[in-house]
Amino acid sequence: MKIKEIMTTDVETCMPESTLQEVALKMREINVGSIPICEDGRLVGIVTDRDIVVRGLAEQIPSEAPISEILSAEVVTGTVDLTVEEAAEMMATHKIRRLPIVTGEQVIGIVSLGDLAIRDVSANHYAENTIIEISEVE
Repeated sequence: MKIKEIMTTDVETCMPESTLQEVALKMREINVGSIPICEDGRLVGIVTDRDIVVRGLAEQIPSEAPISEILSAEVVTGTVDLTVEEAAEMMATHKIRRLPIVTGEQVIGIVSLGDLAIRDVSANHYAENTIIEISEVE
């Protein structure tokens, strides 16, 4: 099965100049744990709820600061031609819970471990194995 069959295609994004508070509010509003950060339609980073807490709050960065101060600029991405198994393997290898799907540098979808677990019964074992590999202490 191809990843395009289970990915979320209605992806909300924020801009690098969006504030930590704006991004956190958007995460709450749409009930997600990460937001791709895009500039002129191009993916420039990603921010997770954990980033906001660990890189933002814990470091006493003001909530009015631009999200560009804490985003992860090196983003692992996938393409629509990945299989579910390949996507799960990438997520496990890089210890990530969300994989933006891109065409060129434009985000066209995102896949989470939850997508692997609930969207396709045959993908459940990929999600389970990926969670185990992500959670392993090195």
